[in-house]
Amino acid sequence: MRGMLMALALLCATGVYAQTTAAPANASAREAQMMSDLTTLLDLTEAQKPQVQAILQAQHAQMKQMFEQARSSGAEPDFAQMKAAHQQLEQETLQKLTAVLSPGQLAKFQVLAKMMHGPRMHFHGAPPPAQD
Repeated sequence: MRGMLMALALLCATGVYAQTTAAPANASAREAQMMSDLTTLLDLTEAQKPQVQAILQAQHAQMKQMFEQARSSGAEPDFAQMKAAHQQLEQETLQKLTAVLSPGQLAKFQVLAKMMHGPRMHFHGAPPPAQD
C-alpha cells in the first residue's frame, strides 16, 4: 500500500512538473501518458477508458474556460469564487465518473485527485488568504 501511495505521489508530482515545463506541442503526448497511467492505476477496462477520458477532457476544457474568463475580465480573479466553481466542477465530474467506475475505482480516483490538489488548488491567481 505504501509503495502504491509513493507511486501515486510520484505520478502526481511528475504530472504537475510536466504541466509547468512542457511545451504546448507536447500536450497531447502528456495527456496520453497521464491517461495511460490512470488506466493502470485504476485498472480501467477497454470500455471504461474512452468514457473516463471523455469525462476528464470535458472537465479540463470547462476548467480552462473558467480560468480564461476570469483572467480576461481584466480584474484579479476572486479566489473564493474560483475555488467554489472548481469544487462544483469536481463534484459534477465525480457524479459522471460514478456511472462509469466501480466503487473501488472511484475511491482510488478520489485519492489520486486529493493527492494532485493537496491542501490548496493549483490556481495561479491571488493566493488564498492566510489563516492564523
